Amino acid sequence: MVIAYIILALMVGFAAGYIFTLRRNAAKINFLMDAVEDGEMNFRFNERSPLNRALNRLRKIFEKIKQDNEVESWSKLIRVLTHEIMNTVTPIAVLSESLAEDDSLDTKAGLETIASSSKNLINFVNSYRNLSKIERPKKKTIMVKDLANKVLELNSKYLEESDAKCTLKLLKPDIMIYADEGQISQILINLIKNAVQAQSHLIEITADINAKDEVIIYISDDGMPINKEDNEQIFIPFYTTKEGGSGIGLSLSRQIMRLHNGSLDLVQSDENKTTFAMKFS
Repeated sequence: MVIAYIILALMVGFAAGYIFTLRRNAAKINFLMDAVEDGEMNFRFNERSPLNRALNRLRKIFEKIKQDNEVESWSKLIRVLTHEIMNTVTPIAVLSESLAEDDSLDTKAGLETIASSSKNLINFVNSYRNLSKIERPKKKTIMVKDLANKVLELNSKYLEESDAKCTLKLLKPDIMIYADEGQISQILINLIKNAVQAQSHLIEITADINAKDEVIIYISDDGMPINKEDNEQIFIPFYTTKEGGSGIGLSLSRQIMRLHNGSLDLVQSDENKTTFAMKFS
């Protein structure tokens, strides 16, 4: 009888230890995934177990991917910045030199051209300043329904003049977010404006709560789709496919969502519809 109790105690102890190990390993994996999502790779597991060694290798892989993506993003940004600045500065330099050397040129017209180009450059620099100095969100609890209705009311005249209609649909009742009302409104206004410029006639704002209790706001439209080659480029600062566009709207919007510990992504763009998703974690 005593032996049976000992065996039972050993089995219970083994089972408890096994469950504890599973929970601890699951916690480690969750920690790694949270770190990947937050972009924080400054940690290391003690390599006494095979799982820890495997997790450390995964950490190195994710860290290298993150670094490669950052380098690629910076390279693209530098190319765009160089292109924009050179397009503005080169005519100024050429025209200034011509005015200095050729007395027959119309000085007034030349100076007006220089002034116009200089103004464009100043606007470009101000756009960069706005992009690099986003204020920290002043968060409060907001009903998504109230926020969206305010945005629609503010844009009602613009939508009417553009022969476009925007609707709101809540897939769950009383959906709330903890966010900066002004900044999130700015994102919605920008996405609605982009949809109208893409010749949309029907824009749909849909709010839902997923299985992880994350609020997701979808903005869909029936306008012209975004080219596949532009899908990953549209969030790069100053990259634009629109004539006269600044190229900071989507980049600024994504930065604002990241400051809210959320995300902004293009989830679909084809002949049926284009959909952006704002996720609040």
